[in-house]
Amino acid sequence: MENQPEMSDTNNAKKPGLNADVKKATERTTSFVQFSGIAFQMLGTIGLGVYAGMKLDEWQKNERPVWTIVLSLTAIGASLYLFIRQLTNK
Repeated sequence: MENQPEMSDTNNAKKPGLNADVKKATERTTSFVQFSGIAFQMLGTIGLGVYAGMKLDEWQKNERPVWTIVLSLTAIGASLYLFIRQLTNK
């Protein structure tokens, strides 16, 4: 028994199903990270539009938040455009 080499875990790596499982898990993780990045980009774009609109309304002393509404809707449209463009580039 002492002369026999120890069995290592390298035999498990040669199983055909193991590589496919690792590849699937990697693809799922990559997709999750990519879509999370898109969500944060959309959040940042919309937040920047709302913030800029609020500051413009404050600077112009508007009674109604005209710039906030206009820039927030513009930011929503821009973020949706970027989202669709990134999805079609896949």
